[in-house]
Amino acid sequence: MLSFASDYIEGAHPAILQRLIDTNFEKLSGYGDDRYTESAKEKIKAACGCPGADVWFLVGGTQTNQVIISSLLEANEGVVAADTGHVSLHEAGAIEVTGHKVMNVPGHEGKIWASDLKKMLETYYGDDFHEHMVAPGMVYLSHPTEYGTLYTKAELTAIRDVCRAYDMPLFLDGARLGYGLMTPGTDVTLPDIAELCDVFYIGGTKVGALCGEAVVFTKNNTPKHFLARIKQRGALMAKGRVLGVQFDTLFTDGLYFEIAKHAIDMSVILRGVFREKGYSFSINSPTNQIFVILDDAKAAELSENVVLNFWERLDASRCVYRFATSWATRKEDIDALAELL
Repeated sequence: MLSFASDYIEGAHPAILQRLIDTNFEKLSGYGDDRYTESAKEKIKAACGCPGADVWFLVGGTQTNQVIISSLLEANEGVVAADTGHVSLHEAGAIEVTGHKVMNVPGHEGKIWASDLKKMLETYYGDDFHEHMVAPGMVYLSHPTEYGTLYTKAELTAIRDVCRAYDMPLFLDGARLGYGLMTPGTDVTLPDIAELCDVFYIGGTKVGALCGEAVVFTKNNTPKHFLARIKQRGALMAKGRVLGVQFDTLFTDGLYFEIAKHAIDMSVILRGVFREKGYSFSINSPTNQIFVILDDAKAAELSENVVLNFWERLDASRCVYRFATSWATRKEDIDALAELL
């Protein structure tokens, strides 16, 4: 079966596997207190252009979102997110279970608009009884979004300005950050994100690692006892070396960016195949996620040979399916799909 179902259906980049083998018998301290983890932190800070940043490694995206959000919010506060955001829809209430509400604003092709955020905050603080309500305490973005779309630097700056006006931290979920950074035409760089956001993370799980996300606090603003909070939420690995070695490898000689660019290059080819065959898209995503409209008969035919990732029903006879390329996508698999189409 061919599969373009997601960007984490393969294992890990061979360079990471080899590095794990090469370091396997070294005796290292646990919980990230080892030289590979320290090396990875320094390389990430250099790549971000933020030497004063504080870097932490957690096991996965949902745990990362939960730990960061629950650590930054006061007991009476919630997190503002797009109604299509990952924390809003696809994390099984991981934020709510910590006692914090996800407060939705409209998503525009997955993105928050600064104007909507400002209107929400003006409405909240304009209510004489706002102290009786959940307070909007921070803002959550994802870049790329769940629809594969990207913020511009101007859009991020406008959101940051609203956050500053209301003294709210800005948090950016970078589960697929590498793919966003390597998309042609983007004007957002890793140092830009470090400058504009109070905290963000660099996704490894979806960009070549077996597992792991690198959290970056950029403003000397790591919450107190953050390591304990990570452990409380089940996101701390005893064998922290596993994460350290992986990110040290990813950020050596630009590997992270190189393999992310491969995914984008493959997505350009795959998108071209769909266009050539006469298919249309539900959204104009420039990154590695492609949202293709298939009628039910064609989907049933393709599903005999292709793993289809259902996204949403469009009408009575058509659905949207997501096709994603990754660091591991092979041109020959795209050619095989083209033959089936």
